[in-house]
Amino acid sequence: MSSLSTAPTADSLSSTDPLMLVDVDHVRFYVGNAKQAAFFYASAFGFQVEQVSDLTTGSRTSAQYLLTQGNIRFILETALTSDHPVAEECRKYGDGVKDVALTVLDAERAWEQARRNGGESAYEPRTISDANGSVTMAGIKTYGRAIHSFVSRTGAYALPNIKQGATFAPGFRPMGTFSLNAWNKANPCGLKFVDHCVGNVELGKMNHWVKWYEDVMGFKMFKHFDEKDISTEYSALMSKVMASGNHLIKMPINEPAAGKKKSQIQEYLEWHGMAAGVQHLALRTDDELHSVAELRRRGVDFLALPDAYYESVWNRVDTMLRQHGHEVVKEDHQRVKDLGILVDADDEGYLLQLFTKPLQDRPTLFFEIICRRGSQSFGKGNFKALFEALEIEQERRGNL
Repeated sequence: MSSLSTAPTADSLSSTDPLMLVDVDHVRFYVGNAKQAAFFYASAFGFQVEQVSDLTTGSRTSAQYLLTQGNIRFILETALTSDHPVAEECRKYGDGVKDVALTVLDAERAWEQARRNGGESAYEPRTISDANGSVTMAGIKTYGRAIHSFVSRTGAYALPNIKQGATFAPGFRPMGTFSLNAWNKANPCGLKFVDHCVGNVELGKMNHWVKWYEDVMGFKMFKHFDEKDISTEYSALMSKVMASGNHLIKMPINEPAAGKKKSQIQEYLEWHGMAAGVQHLALRTDDELHSVAELRRRGVDFLALPDAYYESVWNRVDTMLRQHGHEVVKEDHQRVKDLGILVDADDEGYLLQLFTKPLQDRPTLFFEIICRRGSQSFGKGNFKALFEALEIEQERRGNL
């Protein structure tokens, strides 16, 4: 998923292709208590709690909080009635991502095209409007519980206005006084946008969903990793990265692979009602050291790597960079080690990344903090170290 600076404008998109994507409109989480979840993401990850739609704005069925940071927009939604779909999903799956919503020029046309391409409707087009403009949304089902909403906006609700802090949609109001907002502005975490979104699917289903993204959404294969790339002594997985035509959206899809013990993908599925879903969101920063240091200061729990990782990483990474004519890693090596950050390189450059532990009690959704210095890969050289760290946590939970 691309940054504001590289995302195409509506004027540059062909009106003949309704599935041409303008940007990631927002990521919607279904949560058990949106007010408390908003406080958590603001406190731990530095998000601004910008707007709310709840009983005070006339919403009688659910409450929604808009959280922003850079070009990241999260909607946290919770049920206000026991028969609301959010209540049922939270009961079955716990807190997690429901919808990766995509801005398009015409949501109804995009939905119709996705259906003609073989997609199944999640919900039909609906428009909410007032004197200031309108927002049209329509949903298509993807793997498991997840959906993609197509979103088109007019008037004051147009995406460029939303990026500047305008009202998200009719029925939302500014949050008003919220002390953490001032604190977060003074102490930024530096998260810019969603780099990619990873889905876990059932054994044998990865190629099905790869074809679905190709046929329904017009995506193409970007990267492919098999059990030789992503394995340890005990577990393995396979992954294929799907990307939209302009590489605006990247959606890696994981499935379990045979191993001596249970993979993290299988653990996710078993604690997610055996339903596929979003495993993690990768959030881009321009300064990995600053972002991770600030998040650690706020109490975010990250996976821990053994010191032995750093005994070989610099030689591996810097050798790769020199071979391809790139400068070596510019970040302070000792500081990288002190913060527990992973480093990897390919023929295009290098990246720095670090993964949180699960963000809720069920071992499902987590975040990745990633900084790219040219590399467009996903840290292949770190897979073994990362998965060994994950297995330590699985064993602590009794799920390995």
